Amino acid sequence: MANKLYASAADALKGLVKDGQLMAVGGFGLCGIPEALIAALRDSGVRGLTVISNNAGVDGFGLGLLLETRQIRKMISSYVGENKEFERQYLAGELELEFTPQGTLAEKLRAGGAGIPAFFTKTGVGTVISEGKEIRNFDGADYVMERALVPDVSLVKAYKADKSGNLVFRRTARNFNPAAAMAGKVTVVEVEQIVENGQIDPDDVHLPGIYVHRIVHNPTPEKRIEKRTLSEKKA
Repeated sequence: MANKLYASAADALKGLVKDGQLMAVGGFGLCGIPEALIAALRDSGVRGLTVISNNAGVDGFGLGLLLETRQIRKMISSYVGENKEFERQYLAGELELEFTPQGTLAEKLRAGGAGIPAFFTKTGVGTVISEGKEIRNFDGADYVMERALVPDVSLVKAYKADKSGNLVFRRTARNFNPAAAMAGKVTVVEVEQIVENGQIDPDDVHLPGIYVHRIVHNPTPEKRIEKRTLSEKKA
C-alpha cells in the first residue's frame, strides 16, 4: 500500500497544485475548513485558480487568504457574504463568480464523485441560474440541467483518519467535505487524529480511503468560530 501520509501541508501539495487548476475546498462558513492546506496553497504561489467552495471564508482567514494574494480567478459558490475583499474584487470586475444554489452545488460535487456527468433539478428554473442551460420537461414540470463538477484537486478537512485514508468527520464539519473528497481527481485531507489501520470500526467510517490520496496531520487547528452579531435595542 502506498504511503498516504505527508510530513506537512506544503509537502502534500508539492508537485500537485498548478496555475489555473479547478479546485474544491470543503467547509461551510468557517466550520470544517482545511486551514493548514489553505495556508500552504497560499504559500505555494499558484495563481489563476477556480475554486469550488460553499463560500469564500472571511477577510484574513480561510479562502480569504487566497483572495488577499489574488490567487483566485473565479469562485463557484452559493454564499459570498462576510468577506469585504471578495465584495470589492467582484464589484470591480476583478473576480469571476458562478453563483450556484447550495443544494445544487452539493449535488454537482456528489455527481462528479459518482461518475454522473449531469442531472436535472427544478432549482433555478426561470431565474438567471438557468440562463444558457438546457431546460427539459418531466411530468409537466420544467427542470434545468446542471453539469457535475470534477475538480483537479480537492482540499478537505476531517476529524480522524487511519493510514489507509478512511475518514471520520465530526458533527457539522461533515458539511461539504465528503462530497468534495469524492469529486476530486486527487484529494488531500487534513486531519486532527491519525490512527493505525483497523482502529476505526468499519461502521464508523464516513468516507472510505479509496477517495483519499494524501493525508496531513494538523492536531491543533485554530477552528475559528463565526459569531452572530445583533444590533442593540434602542431605549
